[in-house]
Amino acid sequence: MIDHPLVQGVLQFLDAGLTGWGGWQILAFTLVVTHITIAGVTIFLHRCQAHRALELHPIASHFFRFWLWMTTGMVTKEWAAIHRKHHARCETADDPHSPKVRGIRMVLMQGAELYREASRDPEVTAKFGHGTPDDWMERNVYTRHSVLGVALMLILDVALFGVIGVTVWAVQMLWIPMLAAGVINGIGHFWGYRNYDCPDASNNIVPWGILIGGEELHNNHHAFGSSAKLSSKWYEFDIGWLYIRIMSALGLAKVRKVALAPKLVAPRPAVDQHTLQAVIAHRYDLMQAYGRAFGRTVREEVARVRRAGGTQWRAMHGAGKLFQAAGQEVEAVSAPARARLKEVIAPSEVLQKLVEMREELAKTWERSHLTPDQLLAHLQQWCVRAEASGVRALQEMALRMRRYDGAAAA
Repeated sequence: MIDHPLVQGVLQFLDAGLTGWGGWQILAFTLVVTHITIAGVTIFLHRCQAHRALELHPIASHFFRFWLWMTTGMVTKEWAAIHRKHHARCETADDPHSPKVRGIRMVLMQGAELYREASRDPEVTAKFGHGTPDDWMERNVYTRHSVLGVALMLILDVALFGVIGVTVWAVQMLWIPMLAAGVINGIGHFWGYRNYDCPDASNNIVPWGILIGGEELHNNHHAFGSSAKLSSKWYEFDIGWLYIRIMSALGLAKVRKVALAPKLVAPRPAVDQHTLQAVIAHRYDLMQAYGRAFGRTVREEVARVRRAGGTQWRAMHGAGKLFQAAGQEVEAVSAPARARLKEVIAPSEVLQKLVEMREELAKTWERSHLTPDQLLAHLQQWCVRAEASGVRALQEMALRMRRYDGAAAA
């Protein structure tokens, strides 16, 4: 052992760094800084830049830009562009990271590589990257020297904690690729629960959005992409929204849009333009209610066929899940489900009617080329047919449309 003071000082520095902290203190530091990174991604990159759901004060905006440059090396314009393309091309071959197209294993294990692959395409940033920061710092530091930030972070971690700082840095570098690129883009489109029957495979992973800043509520986000708040039900918690509320109170953020929860009021006497507006605004809630009514009708029809001595009731058991899968407007996903659904509901005219009428109902918000008067006429005709069908689920849907609060939807 060399007893020279300089050598001893270097060895002591490498062992404990400037802080001299122990294991638990270093672990606490790592959890705090990785959580700040998660907050930066969800508040700045996602809700502010990609979706324009809120505005940030320059102090908050520059802090997040600097912090993410140090901890991720991601370029704001690239991230926002890739995410916008994901929403525009969701669950198709053009989706940068759909597990339905690329497979869950690839998105989970190679999510960061899929991001880098998409970022190399200049057409993506040119088409989807508009409106992101373009000042001197962005052009000459954050974008041009994106690797420099993470290198400085490595030096800082080693300076603070010694050799173990390399491990702290490695965790920081892996945190976003593992949780955001892997878990959210992968599991968030593969497993979980759905509040809204939106036209993709998005799911809420868990109802408590803490670990990934609220991004766990992924189905809610896909249903209302421009909402600054990701929680929807009373039991859901979005910690990112909590931070936004605190920042708003301090004058550091201004919320531009929040999805309004559907409000049911006394039914209108007729289907009018207010009804049309409310139905389009709350279409995902309506289709989720439609799915629940379909599931209940499946159980009723299974019991009816079974009492009648038929054997097809066994195949009809899974019709509810097939109905939900067939409703995803992605041919690669829904075509087999639709074919299977048609087969299993063949013994029931009621279920066939429900499937047919849902496809007709969806055209109310899919026919963007029609005038408001034409869309209203379509919806009115649908409601007349539903009320005259004798099918309880359809009659309930027609009544629910007239109960949506049009003022809240506006």
